Amino acid sequence: MRLIPKKIVPSFLCIVLFTVFPISCKERNKVTTLQEIAFVNHQTAPTKFIRVKGINFAYRILGKEKGIPLILLQGLGWSMDNWDPAVINGLAKKYRLIIFDNKGVASSGGTTPHTIQEMADDAIDFIQALNLDKVNIMGYSMGGFVAQRIAFTRPSMIHKLILVGSGPQGAVGLSDLPHTISKIKGSTPEEFFIKFGFTTSEKSIAAAKQSYTRIHLRTANRDLPLSSAAVASQFAAISSWAMPDASALTELNTIKCPVLIVHGENDLALPVQNAKIHHSELLIFPDSGHAAFFQNEILFVNKVSAFLSQ
Repeated sequence: MRLIPKKIVPSFLCIVLFTVFPISCKERNKVTTLQEIAFVNHQTAPTKFIRVKGINFAYRILGKEKGIPLILLQGLGWSMDNWDPAVINGLAKKYRLIIFDNKGVASSGGTTPHTIQEMADDAIDFIQALNLDKVNIMGYSMGGFVAQRIAFTRPSMIHKLILVGSGPQGAVGLSDLPHTISKIKGSTPEEFFIKFGFTTSEKSIAAAKQSYTRIHLRTANRDLPLSSAAVASQFAAISSWAMPDASALTELNTIKCPVLIVHGENDLALPVQNAKIHHSELLIFPDSGHAAFFQNEILFVNKVSAFLSQ
């Protein structure tokens, strides 16, 4: 099995998995309590900061004030502004959402860890700093790796788990990520977004362009871009995650909380055969790639809402 080489240029990786060159956010708002947050949408939610073990973590809260919050964990190279507002705003109509930059990522301080486990530990520290005892977690791509480690490390913290375009340690296809990227290297950011996350059908491409436009709707106080060092550390963590682990599937099936797994039928990065948790619900979107939940945003929001309300 080929592992992901560390020599891939970090500056190029900044556009991997749909990074869309966010504008620097210069305003740092004071931390407020969850009760003080009124409903806001993805375009207007203020960026707040909370100090966790000496490090400032950037985050935003959307949606309802009460209920078990849904914590979102983003993918490689992503900041808070890489989420599609159609997904975020759709879920925020029914639930309290918290999006954040993990340690060393985008607007958060500190140094980005080189392992998925350390990322999970930092996410746990952030959740605890918000005084949240029980949360729902949705992890996309690399964020799904982190979500799994949180489930193993602090199972009592998770009420329900959603894994989107993700997979277990040693996931099928993950070691081929450099080859997948090389085939579309040289594309513009929008072209890369389309080719990596969607299929070649007219319907999928049209949905990709609409999603790309939505992601740019926030024009004021966008999140900071990731540094090349942060992306390189994330890639090192993914490289380790790509290594086969004989105990990975056994460990995966020890997760006791309800799990929803979402995949695109034609995911280039993490094929659908990575859906391995026996007791999980599985949602597969046809004619969809790694960004299946952006292409099928209405169906996705409806399914996640139904899953969380069960």
